[in-house]
Amino acid sequence: MIEVKNLTKRYGSFTAVDDITFTVKKGQTMGFLGPNGAGKTTTMRVITSFLPPTSGTVTIDGYDVQDDPMEVRKRIGYLPENPPLYNDMTVQEYVTFCAELKGVPSSKRKSAVSSAIEKSGLQTRTRQLIGTLSKGFRQRTGLAQALVHDPPLLILDEPTIGLDPAQIIEIRELIRGLAGEHTVVLSTHILPEVSVTCQAVTIINDGRICAADTLDNLTGGDRDSLEDIFLKVVSEDISSTTDPEQDEDEAVETSAAGEDVNA
Repeated sequence: MIEVKNLTKRYGSFTAVDDITFTVKKGQTMGFLGPNGAGKTTTMRVITSFLPPTSGTVTIDGYDVQDDPMEVRKRIGYLPENPPLYNDMTVQEYVTFCAELKGVPSSKRKSAVSSAIEKSGLQTRTRQLIGTLSKGFRQRTGLAQALVHDPPLLILDEPTIGLDPAQIIEIRELIRGLAGEHTVVLSTHILPEVSVTCQAVTIINDGRICAADTLDNLTGGDRDSLEDIFLKVVSEDISSTTDPEQDEDEAVETSAAGEDVNA
């Protein structure tokens, strides 16, 4: 489903992603794990064709993100860390609006909206203004817009950030329920998130891939915890490199004005 080959992304002199290669199989839930500033968000933005790569290739279901960006976007549902919601719309209005934007045919739009709302657990909030929703239900609304065109691939960037423990459990259950029906990439720095929802793990640090395998293979069938593996590979990577000059998010912000964004 996803093939990333020798991907590099630079912001001026800062290298946010450095020659990374990994794959995600169809129907798999993959945890893209790394500390803050490791390169996760930049990688997700390239995969979704929001940012062009400096070098390397990314293909989604056989389509190159640079050569066929519209075909790529048809196949992706993207939930960014801060979903772009409209506070003065109801949940039903917003998800319907997103269905229109994403080209869902009018004859199928009502059923598509109903399905996305049901999958996201929003049945009791359809007439509520988004501006009055709790953080957890706002995340669910963001998930509904990502699902409304029934994409084969879902990209979820820090989907539980800022949620309380009960809301985190609810979102994790929703993600687990999507497994198999959709290929899911879960980008996060929260280890338990990956342990309970993902079948495969890719660990990135300082813009480079440190480890990539199934969760069972990495942990030796529960011989080691994911936390042990994460700390080991990240500390080994840090010991072999110098400190980065600039945090990834800072680099994105400071270069945004001059970046050629393929959006």
